[in-house]
Amino acid sequence: MTLGEIAHRMGGRLREANANASITGFATDNREIEPGNLFIAIKGAQKDGHDYISSVAERGGVASLVVKPVPFPRIEVESTVAALARFGHSLRQEFEGDVVGITGSNGKTSTKEFISSVLGGDGSVLKSQGNRNTEYTSPLLWFDVKPEDKFAVVEMGMRGFGQIAHLADVAEPTIGVITCIGTAHIEMVGSREGIAKAKAELLERLQGQQASVLWHEDQFLSRLKEYAPGEVYTFGLEEGADVRVLGYRATSMVTSHILVSVFGKHIECTLPTIGKHQALNAASALAVAHLVGRDIDDAAKRLGATELPSMRMQVVEVGKAKVLLDAYNASPDSTVAALQTLTELEVTGRRIAILGEMKELGDHSESGHRLVGAALANTHPDHVYLIGEMTKWIQQEAVSKGIDPSTISFVTEGVESLSEMVKTLGESDVALIKGSRALGLERIVLEALR
Repeated sequence: MTLGEIAHRMGGRLREANANASITGFATDNREIEPGNLFIAIKGAQKDGHDYISSVAERGGVASLVVKPVPFPRIEVESTVAALARFGHSLRQEFEGDVVGITGSNGKTSTKEFISSVLGGDGSVLKSQGNRNTEYTSPLLWFDVKPEDKFAVVEMGMRGFGQIAHLADVAEPTIGVITCIGTAHIEMVGSREGIAKAKAELLERLQGQQASVLWHEDQFLSRLKEYAPGEVYTFGLEEGADVRVLGYRATSMVTSHILVSVFGKHIECTLPTIGKHQALNAASALAVAHLVGRDIDDAAKRLGATELPSMRMQVVEVGKAKVLLDAYNASPDSTVAALQTLTELEVTGRRIAILGEMKELGDHSESGHRLVGAALANTHPDHVYLIGEMTKWIQQEAVSKGIDPSTISFVTEGVESLSEMVKTLGESDVALIKGSRALGLERIVLEALR
């Protein structure tokens, strides 16, 4: 696409730039600029992208999207967010296929990958790359749309009220999926009720008879239904769910087998991951496949070929031990699910849990960490390592519910110090690593592998 066309779609003004210059992609980080890129200068709380314009030319960038003059070819706009939304929406309006919008407190990215897999076969699927689910990155999805794309799967993140509405206005989803209402990012909206309201913005943007796919056992199901304009279909574990997981078992450290009833039809699936929470994510994908008319048997087979992103129950071999690296992010709900998965695995050695504190819980920090402590008491790992000040509440709750205090250790020397412990694990031992993204717990594994 030419720089001139992009400027037109954004409603911006070209300055000192060649309108016919070819743009091959976008970069929001000056360190990631590649030749042919348009650099999006974002003014954040700590840094201003406009201060790094000099690196654009050095790395082969063509121009920058800015809100103030800079000494470089540029598209000037009044609002970067509004310009990107206008750009993405202009391309979305030219797309005639179904658009699946996904949000939820946990499991968004895995669900996006499962849905993208089951929709394949009848044509190419456009999907959000990585975790590009913000107001700066989500609209750029439409730059990659191809003529053969029949479906688009758009992940939508939430950091406050109005954000999902903004992203949905750009993507105009025809099917809305909410994985669950949990506690992730609760600090931004104050309560789980606030999270439900914020996530429901996706459903409010659906039109007429466009369908919603929701978790059957969600505490906020009835409330979410009030926001949905069309039919609501559910996935879950209990009777009454339209797509119901009837059976689950881990068949290895990296695969599981599920039996699912899809609108009354029983099918068996192999998943390339473990955990009942992942079985639910896969069930939501089968619900979407049914709604768009995909062959369910084919969709079930495609689940097994899904390529899930790293640090989501990723198995890493460190010496003789196996590590379950689930450190992309953490909330009380996802941490409890990870601990339950660790318990359900067939392990002949020790089960080790390495847990970091959970950020962005606000006033719910203590209760959220205590919820994890109670889960420890129910799952009984052989030893627990805790990282971060707020994990004191995990320890207190676990001990109050019967865990031997000697099986819990606090890590005070930095997460890298745990790498030596991981190296000493036996070949039958399994260690789960789970914590907020800000902690960078993957460093434990990186150091151990050196």
